Amino acid sequence: MKGTTVGKMRLPYPDVDLARTGTMLKDQIQSAGYTVKDIQQYLMLSCPQPIYRWYSGKILPSVSHLYAISRLLGVHMEELIVAKTSSATEEKFLACEKRMLAYWKVLGRVV
Repeated sequence: MKGTTVGKMRLPYPDVDLARTGTMLKDQIQSAGYTVKDIQQYLMLSCPQPIYRWYSGKILPSVSHLYAISRLLGVHMEELIVAKTSSATEEKFLACEKRMLAYWKVLGRVV
């Protein structure tokens, strides 16, 4: 497991799960009622192939494309990315991270 030690706790180095992130993007976009063509036009892409590559987990969108999609869908960019998990410790850390994000949203500190 990649990671770093902070105090007595070993924090995992977050790694992106390309396949699950692609599925997440596809699900979120389709749930919002958008098609591949809609996203292609919105991002001003000359062809739809990059979107299909995102969906299949071959590549990730650029930060600017991910930001644009998150704004279109009304979600935080991090909600579109799925982390790889390889251990129980990492699972617990990620669950804690999600709870903290939800807590900050309730407090109105995260847009």
